[in-house]
Amino acid sequence: MSDVHKKDPAEPASTAAAAASGDERSFLSVRDLRIHFDTDDGLVKSVDGVSFDLKAGQTLGIVGESGSGKSVTSLGVMGLHTSDRARISGEIWLDGEELIGAGPERVRKLRGQKMAMIFQDPLSALHPYYSIGAQIVEAYRVHNHVDKKTARTRAIDMLDRVGIPEPAQRFNDYPHQFSGGMRQRAMIAMALVNNPELLIADEPTTALDVTVQAQILDLIRDLQKEFGSAVVIITHDLGVVAEIADNLLVMYAGRCIERGSAEQVFYQPQHPYTWGLLGSMPRIDREQTERLVPVKGSPPSLINVPSGCAFHPRCPYADVPKDNITRTERPELRQITDGHVSACHMTQAQREKIWIEEIAPKL
Repeated sequence: MSDVHKKDPAEPASTAAAAASGDERSFLSVRDLRIHFDTDDGLVKSVDGVSFDLKAGQTLGIVGESGSGKSVTSLGVMGLHTSDRARISGEIWLDGEELIGAGPERVRKLRGQKMAMIFQDPLSALHPYYSIGAQIVEAYRVHNHVDKKTARTRAIDMLDRVGIPEPAQRFNDYPHQFSGGMRQRAMIAMALVNNPELLIADEPTTALDVTVQAQILDLIRDLQKEFGSAVVIITHDLGVVAEIADNLLVMYAGRCIERGSAEQVFYQPQHPYTWGLLGSMPRIDREQTERLVPVKGSPPSLINVPSGCAFHPRCPYADVPKDNITRTERPELRQITDGHVSACHMTQAQREKIWIEEIAPKL
């Protein structure tokens, strides 16, 4: 197969008119998003030029190790970076409305009503001094002019929908009286109480046992079908999004290094980092004959990101491209096939040879 060298068309920041319409079918469109933080040690480039699109009713999985910029990206979409030290640029279009240039009050109105988030740790996200029901009621009444009785009925209905038994009784319980899985369900009920069109789930299954993980993911999928929401699931585990995601975005050191449909990324991955993530994921559909192979080394500091390809200090194939280019020149996202892009200096022929001969047989 010939090497394709087309630059990713979604990477440059678009004009306002183009982004507003962009792909007119996209409900969420992020263009060249950069979120940097001034710290005493230097400038932290947590997100450094990320672009993606998400259509209504579809699910995008954002995958990467801790510190790759996944959660910072989601908080940026939600407008929750309020520190004076945060520098945010680029474009975030939600249903044709640009959010970075919008005022705080407008973003606050959209948050909870048109977009909502399930946070990673429900115990810290939920207020310990207020009952679960009271918190859901408040989230509903902020965006709807209804009395407390109507809001209570709505909250109990949502608790029932997310599978909490005896919702009328549990309405008055406090977060510490719920198990981890039940707290996560309560968070989902609060996020969905206003029928948001965009739902962001940040590590929704962390610290939950495998059975509860499956239940939470099934719940998100079922509720998405019911409400027709666009969903972003953030995780470090490719196994979590294997069945639920339509598209995947792999992040490393604050940048997107591969993006495509779930089928493309799982069965035709093009970046050595994606290979590493797949190789470290256990399989239950076949006998495991060899030990899982972790990605060697540690994620880089986002204050001192390595020159060239940020992954090169950990990449076993860094010396395959000639002229030491992996250490001197940062690779841009380039199109592999329709909708599938990757940022790697190796030619497509080199990647395919390594994939067929070395990587695929071990997965």
